[in-house]
Formats: sequence, C-alpha cells, structure tokens
Amino acid sequence: MNFKRKIYDKMLEWKRESNGKSAILIEGARRVGKSTIAEEFAKNEYDDYILLDFALETKDVRQNFEEHIGEPDTFFRNLFLIKGKELPERHAVIIFDEVQLFPLARQAIKYLVADGRYDYIETGSLISIKKNVKDILIPSEEEKIKMYPMDFEEFLLAKGNTVTMPVIKEAFEKRKPLGEAIHRKIMQLFREYIVVGGMPQAVLEYVDGKSFTAIDRVKQGILSLYEEDLRKYDDEEKEKASLIFKTIPKQLSDHNMHFTFSEINANARYINYVESVEFVAESMIGNLCANVTMPDILMELYADRSNFKLYMGDTGLLVSQMIREGDETEELYKALIFDKLSSNMGMIFENIVAQMLRTSGRELFFHEYKYRPEGTESEKKYEIDFLLVKDKKICPVEVKSSGYLSHKSFDYFIKKYPIKVQDRYIIYTKDLKYADGITYLPVYMTELL
Repeated sequence: MNFKRKIYDKMLEWKRESNGKSAILIEGARRVGKSTIAEEFAKNEYDDYILLDFALETKDVRQNFEEHIGEPDTFFRNLFLIKGKELPERHAVIIFDEVQLFPLARQAIKYLVADGRYDYIETGSLISIKKNVKDILIPSEEEKIKMYPMDFEEFLLAKGNTVTMPVIKEAFEKRKPLGEAIHRKIMQLFREYIVVGGMPQAVLEYVDGKSFTAIDRVKQGILSLYEEDLRKYDDEEKEKASLIFKTIPKQLSDHNMHFTFSEINANARYINYVESVEFVAESMIGNLCANVTMPDILMELYADRSNFKLYMGDTGLLVSQMIREGDETEELYKALIFDKLSSNMGMIFENIVAQMLRTSGRELFFHEYKYRPEGTESEKKYEIDFLLVKDKKICPVEVKSSGYLSHKSFDYFIKKYPIKVQDRYIIYTKDLKYADGITYLPVYMTELL
C-alpha cells in the first residue's frame, strides 16, 4: 500500500519548475518512506525509469560511474546494457537510491543534469554528514527536500479518514472550539497517532489491524537499524552518538528536559560530544532544540547550542524506546491511547509538539530566562518551551500535557522583554479557547501554526 504523502506535491512542483535543470535530493531518516515515494513518483509522472539502489548495485554499475561519467554516450550505453532497458529522452527519470553509499554518483549529478537527457531523483539517509561528502564536489544542480515521518493528517488519510483534518483546519482558522464530543474523538485519534508514530511500516501494520505487539516489533526493528547506523559512525567516535541516542528517553524524563551529559558519564563535556550530537540531529533521527539567549526574530544569532534539548524524530519510536523488554506492550499502548497513563505524558507531548513543528519546516528554539517577581527577593528561572517567528514577531509557545492553564512564564516573559508578541499559544489537551491574550490550542492543531 502506498500512502498519500505531502512531499509528492513538492516533487511535482520541482518537476514542473526545474524542467530538467536540476536534480532533487530527498533527505530523511531511514524508513520514513523516501525510496517508496521516489519510485511511486517515477511510475506516475514519467513514461519510464531506472532505479539504482546503491545498497545493492553491482560492481559494473559503480565502475561505469568511475570510468565513463565524462562520456555521456558511453555512460548511458553501458548503463542500459547492464540494466537491460533503454529510456526515452526527456520522458524518463533515473533514481539514485541510498546515494550516500556511493558519493561519486552524487557528484556525477553535475554532468548528468548538464547532459539533459533525463531527470534525476536522489534519496539519502545521513547524507549531510561531513564524512560522506568530504571527498566529492557537491553539485549546485541539486535541490534538497526533507522528508519526515508521516504527520497527523497523513496518518488520518492512511486510515481512510478524510473528514477530520478539514474540520480541524476550519476550527483553527476561525478560532472556534470544536465542542467537547468532537474534541474528545479527535484526541483519541491523535493519541493513536502518538503511540503508533509516523513510520510507514508501523502505520501499515496498524491500518492492517495488527496487534500493538506486532506494531511495536516493527518499531523496535527500526530502532535497532538506527543503532546499527550509529555504531558504524561510532567506529571512529567511541560510541558517543549511540550513547546520546540511547539516553534520549532518560533526558526527556528529567523535569526540564535539558540534555545533561552526566547521564552519559560523569566526565562527559559538550565540547567532546558536539559532533556526535550534530550527527544525531543531521541524520534526522533526533530533533535538536537550542536555547536562545535573547528572544529575537534572528534567533540563530543568539542560539546557545551547548544548552539544548534533544527530542526523538518520531514520537512513536520514543514510545517504543520507553517500553522495556518484558513490559506488557498491549496494555501500555491501550493505556496511552485511552489516557490512562499519567506518568511520562509530559515528555511524550512535548516530543510530539517538537516533531510537528519540525515537520512543518520550523527550526526549534526555546528560551530560558531569570526573573524576579514583584514582592520576592530572589530571581527565579523560567522557560518558554518553544519560540517561533510569525510575521516578523516573536511567538512564544508553551506545552501542557493536561488542561492546566497556568502561564506565569508567559506573563514574566512579556514583562522582562519589551517586545511585540504576535501570538501566545499554550498547546494542551483541551478544546480550543482564547483567554487573557492567549490562544489555548489543542495539541492536534500544532502543525497548523
């Protein structure tokens, strides 16, 4: 089953506007559906295609790149002989799947695009890591597009549900509550999305009616695959990236969720782990959220990357990371879906908000600050969970895993900084409402921000 993915429309836009003048590179973590969408697009939008999977390709294919890339006629003649098919010019596409495993093919894009006979789609995991590209010339003829796990709308469509998201969008645009019965129904759907996650294999098991134990087995397999990738990287880095990845649930379970290197070992320091942290983030298996020392629309200028949070790229995988061997998987999943599990919901909700913001194209920043409330003698530390920029103004976002309405951090934030705040949002589990200059937004509307 091929699920409807929003990235397809972006690929259509590339094909139409590029008209053969550039290749497209789909970047994403392993198992988010890059290869599937590339091949589906090739089948639907071209007369024919060739798939080169560099995890499996023969020595002959690789040798053809090494020896003949400067001679297009010879290169294509050999390629068609090896693959046993010829492609019609300007009506076909060649897919370079897992191109990070053969960087020379990525470098060849420059010459292949200039040749102009065919279109090119590349897919890659860990593609931006320095060691994968240190010896090649990155082609300027390459457009990059990021692919994330399935979002809530894509999850609903996979279930055959086409009615819920239009209702959510209309309520968001009109800033009108949905009503308790509808809100409660959508929250249950959203909790299903949280625990299953957005990895297509897991969603397929769910749509096919498999048990939560079977769904979790798929996700545990993906986690093992990630750990295997990290171990390959760790051959040179002494297991730093693996340790960072494995400690994500523990890091998020701490009250402020800041990444603490002492959880790895007592002597660990940011300076020694910075490259491994970047690796986990760049490989898109984790979402990095950096502290900004000053709330400003140019947040990157004030980012303190030594003070950060690290979320899982897919919240369904976080749920599986939290399940230990021997746990009653079915019971835990059902408890999460039916809101019967009070512990750890804070970390799960903040993780899904981070994921939804990241999927919608946002960089992630939070802000930690000190403020002395009137009538007190000492400064206290406060935090804004996420800072967004909207219409060139700061937009602070707080996440509550319940219906709790307190907003001291917002109040002191506005008093401390004389800035124009466009909108203030508290993302929580109740229906939409507006009060005290704050929009209280049900968590399933996050991706509409």
